[in-house]
Amino acid sequence: MLAELPHCTQLVSVSLLSLLSRIDEDLAERTREDRCPECGGPLHRADYLRKPRGGPDDVPDGCLRRRSLCCGREGCRRRCLPPSCLFLGRRVYFGCVVLLILTARSGDRRRHSARELRRRFGVSWTTVKRWIAYFRETFPGSRQWQAIRGQVSPSVRSDCLPESLVTEVVQAAACVEQGLARSLALLSGCPAGWMHGI
Repeated sequence: MLAELPHCTQLVSVSLLSLLSRIDEDLAERTREDRCPECGGPLHRADYLRKPRGGPDDVPDGCLRRRSLCCGREGCRRRCLPPSCLFLGRRVYFGCVVLLILTARSGDRRRHSARELRRRFGVSWTTVKRWIAYFRETFPGSRQWQAIRGQVSPSVRSDCLPESLVTEVVQAAACVEQGLARSLALLSGCPAGWMHGI
């Protein structure tokens, strides 16, 4: 299903990014209501712009903002980053682009060559190799994966991440867009019960 790269490039659309932006907004608001995890002080918005790659040309400004919070209590002022479905950590590509490329790459590798990925998404093969190494070598041993592991079927293989996770979640979803949003929510550390609203 996701292994069809032409279909994948169409999935990285303004509508998908807008959906992910609305999810990030909701996550930021829920985190803000919980107050500062360090001192219990009030959290205030401190969003910042990012310049993610791999999206369409007409991405709205809201999809370029990383939701961020800052403690309002004098003496603390710590930054608190809520989970994000738009961005996977500090990667410069949108999170959905990372998942789609890695999932497409797990299919027919001759059709999804480094040259084809660079042409369609503007991502270098060196970057893709870094992503593959992270999900194959580092991520399976992380606390993050251990938390996700209990929320997904045993058929999701740790040695085939993230494609086995994305495939499983997309197949259980009503549509591919919803499945991608749920996959990104899982990978970003969203609470399990919260995802039923996606």
